[in-house]
This record gives sequence, structure tokens and C-alpha cells, in this order.
Amino acid sequence: MRAIWYDRQGPAAEVLTVGELLTPEAGLGELRVRLHASGVNPSDCNRRDGSHNAMEYPRIVPNSDGAGVVDQVGPGVDKTWLGRRVWLYNGQRNGRWMGTASEYIALSADLVTLLPDNVSFAQGATLGIPCMTAHRCLFIAGPVQGRVVLVTGAAGAVGNYAVQLAKWAGATVIATVSSPVKAERARAAGADHVINYRDENVAARLLEVTRGAGVDHVVEVDFGGNMHAALPGLRDGASIAIYATNGNRTPQVPVHTLMFRNISLYPMILPTSPLEARRRAQSDITRWTATGDRILSVAATFPLHETAAAHAAVERGDKVGTVIVEPIR
Repeated sequence: MRAIWYDRQGPAAEVLTVGELLTPEAGLGELRVRLHASGVNPSDCNRRDGSHNAMEYPRIVPNSDGAGVVDQVGPGVDKTWLGRRVWLYNGQRNGRWMGTASEYIALSADLVTLLPDNVSFAQGATLGIPCMTAHRCLFIAGPVQGRVVLVTGAAGAVGNYAVQLAKWAGATVIATVSSPVKAERARAAGADHVINYRDENVAARLLEVTRGAGVDHVVEVDFGGNMHAALPGLRDGASIAIYATNGNRTPQVPVHTLMFRNISLYPMILPTSPLEARRRAQSDITRWTATGDRILSVAATFPLHETAAAHAAVERGDKVGTVIVEPIR
């Protein structure tokens, strides 16, 4: 099969190689998917450039999200999967060196979900890590129906899905963004209120919007960078789900304040989240996508041999949605 790989970490244009690898076989409890689309996430770029971790294996096929058609099932897997359209997540994670920047991938059936016919392969490949992360962060502290949820970075891939899922689940959503263009994206996703954190006092606006009650739950894209700005706008007993803290990776946490206000922190990372929580996310995302009332944003598409350009597009930081690589065109 044709695939992209790297044998050392560094800039995409310098380390990514295109060529032929052995096509994987579906093992015990696994499916093999013929990939039509591969989603590129910032974490895939971080793994490749070495900014977050060392090389896990001598060779790595990057990217962890994708969509395609099941063409082989391993022992212990129901044969009704054969020929089904699917999306998948955590491809190059949890002990697998072979991700989705390839024509085929074999992985646990637990990581594969049926793709509705009204969702394209490219759109399906935008789900995976962004949407699964959004779901876990949104519900990690319990139901959000009737609650006020703050989503920071609401124009980003995770944030935008968090806004949509929160509205689907019956929450009032407040979104923070950094520009008028991003504000429109957050509103299109269903945000009830949008705050431009570059121009407005976030805590003051949170209290204004909630009539002094404060926010119930936060889906946080940058805990270290946003914590002090948002904390006064949360109610006592609120919760904060943290999926990134790139603005300050080692923040000083005001533990005394959190204790006295009974504010709970829920740091998370998707690959090691509880299996039942991930299964619930897959089930909910399936029901949500089937409604048709959703925005699955494809920022750009690249052929497989231009995976380096796809990674560069993600690293520029100005994309809207998920960058897609297409192994099969």
C-alpha cells in the first residue's frame, strides 16, 4: 500500500516520506479500513515535530483520524462490518505505529464507528479526536441540559464541536473567540452569547450574561492562559474540563480559591479516557450526526503525497475546521 511515514522527528517537509509499505492484516478483534480520508490534528504535528514527545517507534505513519470502508474483519469481529462506511479515531495512538496517512489501517473495532450515508468521508474524518474530545470534556462532570456552558476557543475544531454538542444536549452556550470572523463561526455553531476576549473583560461579560449567577461548566482549550480571566465568572461549584494548556504548560493553580469555591478540575486526554466514556461519545456522535443539524468543517484537502503540505497548513494556525489528506481519490 502507499503510505506516508517518518523515521525521525522534525519539520514535515524534511522528515515525511512517501512510498510503499506492507498492507496490514486485521488481527484479533480488529477491522481493516480502506481509507478515503485522513484527518490531521495539531497533536499529529506535535508528535511528528518532537515538541511533545520522543519517537515511540523507529518508524511512524502519522495521523490518527480517518474515514473509509471496512474491507477485512479479524477473528472475533462480526462479518456484518464488511463493506460498511465508517469513521475512526486514535489510529496512531495506544501502541500503534501505523496511522491513517496510508491507504489502509487495521485497528480495534472499538475505535471504529458507522458513518451515516449523508456524511462524506472527508467530513467523517473531521470527527475522531476533535469531536470525541469535545464530547468527553462536555459531559465529564455530568449532564449539561439546562446548564450554562462556557466554551473557550469556540472557533477551533474541538471548541466548535463542543458548542454544537452542548446545544444539542440542551445547554445555554457562551463562547469565547479572538476575532469577528471567529465570532460568526461560533454563532453558526449555535452559541447563544459570544465574547471576544481581545476586546472584552471575559469575567465581567460572563456575569453580565448569566445575570450574576456565573457559568456552570467550562470546556477549556488553554487552562494556563485563560484561568485567571475566566475564574471570577464561574459560579461556586462549577467544573472545568481541560484538554489543552499550551499558553502556559506549567501554570500556578490557585488551589485555595478552587477549594473554597468548590470548583472542580477535570484534566483529560482522549486516548486514555475510560472506554465506556468513549463508547458513549461514539453513540452520541452517531445520533447527533444523523440529525443533519451539524457543521462538519473541512478546512482543506490534500492528496496523500502532499501530506507535508497538509501538516504545514495545520501548523500555520489559521485553518477553519480540519485539514484532510485523501489516500484514495
